[in-house]
Amino acid sequence: MLLAPDHCYQALTARDPRFDGRFFVGVSSTGIYCRPVCTVRVPKRQNCTFYPSAAAAELAGYRPCLRCRPELAPGNAAIDASARLAQQAASLIEDGLLAEVSVEALAARLGVTGRHVRRVFAAEFGVSPVQFAQTQRLLLAKRLLHDSALPATEVALASGFGSVRRFNALFKQRYRLTPGALRRAPVTPSRGDALGFELAYRPPLDWDGVCGFLGARAIEGVEAIERGAYVRSIAVGSGATSCRGWLAVAPAAGRPALRVALSPSLARGVSVLLARVKKVFDLALDPQAIAVALGPLARGRPGLRLPGAFDGFEVAVRAVLGQQITVEAARTLAGRFVAAFGEPVDTPFAGIRYLFPGAQRIAGLTPPEIARHGVIAARARSIIALARSVAAGELTLSPGAPVNDTLARLRAVPGVGDWTAQYIAMRALSWPDAFPASDHGVLKALKEKNPRRALARAEGWRPWRAYAVIHLWKSLEGT
Repeated sequence: MLLAPDHCYQALTARDPRFDGRFFVGVSSTGIYCRPVCTVRVPKRQNCTFYPSAAAAELAGYRPCLRCRPELAPGNAAIDASARLAQQAASLIEDGLLAEVSVEALAARLGVTGRHVRRVFAAEFGVSPVQFAQTQRLLLAKRLLHDSALPATEVALASGFGSVRRFNALFKQRYRLTPGALRRAPVTPSRGDALGFELAYRPPLDWDGVCGFLGARAIEGVEAIERGAYVRSIAVGSGATSCRGWLAVAPAAGRPALRVALSPSLARGVSVLLARVKKVFDLALDPQAIAVALGPLARGRPGLRLPGAFDGFEVAVRAVLGQQITVEAARTLAGRFVAAFGEPVDTPFAGIRYLFPGAQRIAGLTPPEIARHGVIAARARSIIALARSVAAGELTLSPGAPVNDTLARLRAVPGVGDWTAQYIAMRALSWPDAFPASDHGVLKALKEKNPRRALARAEGWRPWRAYAVIHLWKSLEGT
């Protein structure tokens, strides 16, 4: 990422929220690095050095500011091929992948070489993937110490450290204080004994618009909109590292951030879950880029986001169930599907009773077992084929997956056409340029009958066509 120091200093002086998370400033007179929106007195220009990531600032010897808390900064949404690859790698690292595999294995997941990943990663973030991962673990630990009452041992394990000794040593070496010293006051839990966190974004964010989208597609028993908050059940990890519980997301009062509450049972999955919340609510987006690209189409809803997925397989099943039927009908079928095959889970929400069934569970079913719940036999076969491909590791439905390869694999599944593949790419892969040209709503909003003409008209919206789709769908409300 190319940083123009004078422009960065101007953004710092203005405390411009558009640049929050795009760079960090190291202040030589204090040895601390900050977000550009930090409310402390603006340092002198000659004392400032600018870095493309928190990891790069820490590698240069700076420690994080305790006031603006760099771990709360939003991420970046990239469209340049190399930058997007680096962001995909960063997304996988946030999901904890480097704790399980090597950089080479991560690169293979992205369809490139380890050398190429290291090169584009260093160009984007100023550090290696391993250095980035280490900083992510430390910043997550700092966040947990600030925002939760978890014991230090649990903080270390939840942050991905193999031993408490290693955690304590690295924390003191990097931040020059012990984990215990960071906790100056008791933490007030957000919901009973729930874990509470904040995730920042660049305003505006159309919360009602995003909730409207998610609420209309909410799977009964799994997710809902309650009192202005999005709530759901969730499971992460596998085997001995698996955990399950619930989460709730709502706007923070008086600041551009979302408040996230997690059940204590999800402590080991905090890193993955916070990363997923960022994707589901598209918190890395720069709304100005969408406004410029879409022009009049986005003018009425400048903060509308592209809703992602907590689980790619869940979205894929939902997409197959929704083929050629209304959103409400698909929601009804999904509710029956969950009631039949989902696992019960305890939550404080009356309507949240099940976990969405995983690919391993569905892969073992037969088409008649699914079809008896009102699903067309052909779609039942498609769902099982998707489940078997995901369970076998042949198909990855997450933001880090290579788009073209994943689209090809999806289209190879019987019963999965371009509409379904593009919808899955929009939400499960968070691909900003997906465009289901044959979608009924898209054609109606464009007043077109021919998908090819719709596709041609959408060329001017590249590389943000998925956002155009969201705005087109939104334009139909009330018509």
